[in-house]
Amino acid sequence: MADKLKFALALALLAAGVVGFYLLSEQPLVLRVLSVLAGLGAGIAVASISEPGRRFIGFARESITETKKVVWPSRKETTQTTGLVFAFVVVMAIFLWLTDKSLEWVLYDLVLGWK
Repeated sequence: MADKLKFALALALLAAGVVGFYLLSEQPLVLRVLSVLAGLGAGIAVASISEPGRRFIGFARESITETKKVVWPSRKETTQTTGLVFAFVVVMAIFLWLTDKSLEWVLYDLVLGWK
């Protein structure tokens, strides 16, 4: 139950930041944006002390660790793969165009006799 209250408080703090943005409509934009950022920061701080928040932070850290383990392709590999994809798209476009024109010729000229 405490986690639900913490989450509700976090949402209320975020909403308060957004409401502050509109209530400070006469103030400079920097102050209005700071109110939203303050509400967002306070909401994140409160949410991070709840159990689901701690699990999310753990998940985010593990995700960053896994991302660092990925072997990213080199520029040359990326360019070659992109070229192959474009070549395949062109070949498929030509194939589909030829298929369409062939079916059009068969149906309209041979079967129906339209010209």
